[in-house]
Amino acid sequence: MLRLVFMGTPDFAVPTLLDLVGAGHEIAAVYTRAPQPAGRRGLQLTPSPVAREAERFGIPVFTPKSLRDADAIEAMREHRANAAVVVAYGLILPKAILDAFPFGCFNLHASLLPRWRGAAPIHRAIMAGDRETGVTVMQMDEGLDTGPIAMARRVAIGADATAGELHDELARLGAELMRVALGALERESLQVSAQAAAGVTYAGKIDKSETRIDWRRPWRDVHNHCRGLSPFPGAWCELPDVGRVKILRTTKGVGEGQPGRVLDEQLTIACGSGAVRILELQRAGGRPMPADEFLHGVPVVRASTVS
Repeated sequence: MLRLVFMGTPDFAVPTLLDLVGAGHEIAAVYTRAPQPAGRRGLQLTPSPVAREAERFGIPVFTPKSLRDADAIEAMREHRANAAVVVAYGLILPKAILDAFPFGCFNLHASLLPRWRGAAPIHRAIMAGDRETGVTVMQMDEGLDTGPIAMARRVAIGADATAGELHDELARLGAELMRVALGALERESLQVSAQAAAGVTYAGKIDKSETRIDWRRPWRDVHNHCRGLSPFPGAWCELPDVGRVKILRTTKGVGEGQPGRVLDEQLTIACGSGAVRILELQRAGGRPMPADEFLHGVPVVRASTVS
């Protein structure tokens, strides 16, 4: 079995950590984000999902703000690990850290590289209307998701699938793939190949300015926008007499009209061409709910306008 350092932070990274522990690899240390303020007043510090799992298994947890200073580099070397596994960690690994592991550093990325390098590959794939995506195990270099590819696995994106649903599917698939890749690494049979030069795209972090729905766009673009941002950060609009709501789930609607016009009593909204029907939404401070349930308490008038 391998002696590893695991570096990751969010829920997406947890299945990989659990799979590696279950496979019998020795996790010498976990590196993750420092505890963050939580709760309404931000008074309680909450550890990352990866930190919680590591502590459950008694694995030492480290939360440095940077890996570039000499002390951090020396501390990493002192773990005497064969390799590092990186899954949505959040810090850049400098060359000195990459060089601290005899077998290298291996990153699990939620896209089919070189498409969607960067911070938000799941959101961007859906927002772009991609019909498939996948997970890639890559040997890291100093670039942004530019290292050679060890293994990849494809998955179809359902026509109405949300970013949250795809996130969970890729997290499970990625954990399996990393376990297989490290098994090959242990047997000294893992092979890597350079990424293709063509087809490079970048998945920039989602900005708040992108989240408001533009009803002037074609229905499919609006649909992809809503599901690509669901459940977080959430695409939003203003409903008449209701105010701001997040639109969490949509499908193709029937009808045409002025963009933003409510076409029926089932929350079908006209787009630049075609329409979308809202299936699930969430008021500010409320819980997600099906549109049918929402409309029982808040009737939305046909021919009114959503903005």
